[in-house]
Parts: sequence; C-alpha cells; structure tokens
Amino acid sequence: MAKTRQELTKEIEISLGGGMIDVELDPEHYDLAIDKALAKYRQRSSRATEESFIAVTLKPEVNNYVLPTEVLEVKDIYRRQTGSFGSGQGADIEPFEAAYLNTYMLHSGRAGGLATFEAYHEMREHLGKMFGSEYMFTWKPWNNTLFIHRKVKSDDDVFVHCYNYKPDLILIADTYSASWIREWSISESKMMLAEARGKFVTIAGPQGGTALNAETLRADATASFQALEEELKTYVDGGDPLGFVIG
Repeated sequence: MAKTRQELTKEIEISLGGGMIDVELDPEHYDLAIDKALAKYRQRSSRATEESFIAVTLKPEVNNYVLPTEVLEVKDIYRRQTGSFGSGQGADIEPFEAAYLNTYMLHSGRAGGLATFEAYHEMREHLGKMFGSEYMFTWKPWNNTLFIHRKVKSDDDVFVHCYNYKPDLILIADTYSASWIREWSISESKMMLAEARGKFVTIAGPQGGTALNAETLRADATASFQALEEELKTYVDGGDPLGFVIG
C-alpha cells in the first residue's frame, strides 16, 4: 500500500499498464487525479476530519482571528483560567470557591462529600453564565475567520476546540481510506485518458489502423465512480454513520 504521493502515483501508472505500454499521462495528470480523489473523499466521508485543539492568544482590541485553512469547524473556546485552578496569570477569586478550598482541600483531616463538590461546580457554571466566563464567537468558514464577541482587555490564552482536515499523507496511508483514494484516482486517470483518446477513432498502424479504447475506459471509469460512491453511502471506508433523527 502506498505511503506517499509518489508511491501512489507509481501504483496508478502501473495499474494503467505502465511499464508494458506507454501511458500518455504526465505527472500533472496524476497529481490532478489524486487531488480530485482527496477532495471527493473530504466532501463525503467523516474519516477525512479529526478533532483537535489549537492554542490561541487573544490580544486586546482584536476581535478577528484567522485560523489555518485546514480548520473546518469550530466547536468551542476554552479558557485556560477558571477560578484559582487556572494556569494563567491574574487573580480570579470567588468567595464560594475560597471557602470550599479552605474547608475541604487545604486541611488533610477533612474530606468534602460529592454533593458539596457538585454544588461547587454548579455554582461556578451558574456564575459563568451570569457574568460571561465563556467567549461567544462566530465562525466564518468561507475565510477561516474566528470573530470574538467581546472586547478583550488583556492577553488571554485560550484553546480552540475544532475539527480540521487530516493531512494528505495521512489519508493516503490510512488503512481504510487508502484503497478508496487509489481506486478513485485510477478512475480519474482513466477518464482523462478517455478524453484524450476519444479525439481520434483510430491511429495509423502497419495493418492499416489501430482502434483506440476511449469508450471502454470511459465506461470503466463511470462504473467505478458509481461503485465508489455507494461505498461511501454504506460507510465501507469506516466513516461514522448517521445518527437518529427525531422530529
């Protein structure tokens, strides 16, 4: 199985008869076939994305932040500092939290119950909703811009919870997606060969003329496209199926 784009290009060439006959495709054609296969897979399969976190430092008076082009969707923004458990700088002391720490956590002879711990966290969540501990944001996928709905007063380190595209090399070498991408790339290459060979019905030869197989290549490529589309619909590549829809 191919591990790099160069190895995948070689596999496509050999599958088309390279080494035995002269395949008319140039390196640019192979790259285009692979790029179209990757684009189709990213459009239709959930295995083309992964969940990740990006560290971002929010700056004063700055609301727009441009994220890498690989980012597909932003789920949430997590602040590093929440109460005195945070790792950032500055003071964020809340009376209930201070009382909880002083009573249960700073004394080895005392132990707080789960109910008290649950009440503490519910209190923190409630105060956060009232006084804006979380950042409201708008994600603009057309220009990969994250807009923060708050006037930031000082530097604040946050983690952006997002979904991003897997790199090309990961998809090409993946156990489940590699075979699909290879077959789609071969079909794209066949279609390009069919377009080129379809310009002429026959070519001159010693026996009077040789018929080209443009229609055969086009039919094979079309059938392969349909079969590969069905594989994505039935999650043969290991993608996540659709959940229940209520209503």
